[in-house]
Amino acid sequence: MEKSKLAVGCDVINLILGAFLFISPWLFAFAPGAESWNAWIAGAVIAILSIAALSAFAEWEEWLNLIVGLWAIVSPWALKFIANTDAMRVAVVVGVIVAVLAAVEIWMTHQRPQVTSTR
Repeated sequence: MEKSKLAVGCDVINLILGAFLFISPWLFAFAPGAESWNAWIAGAVIAILSIAALSAFAEWEEWLNLIVGLWAIVSPWALKFIANTDAMRVAVVVGVIVAVLAAVEIWMTHQRPQVTSTR
């Protein structure tokens, strides 16, 4: 299955977001602990899944990116680092964008071109 330019663009953006999330503890001086580890692990997973999706399409990669994006959104509350507003904002914003892009790619995968009858 050949990927559309939009799908490739979504994967590239997710790769950039994963890398950004990974380096965000250094950029924003997160405290050592849950917020840093969460950013490193979630960022690495997003980046690796995006590289995998760019090299060979598989729908499961998009589903995992959706799950990791959703995790990034709820992680500040689940891991109790909402007091660190920089870490919370980065996790939520990156999570929302990754989840939306993954959902768009999943949606595009399931769209079928409409067949028009020739009468």
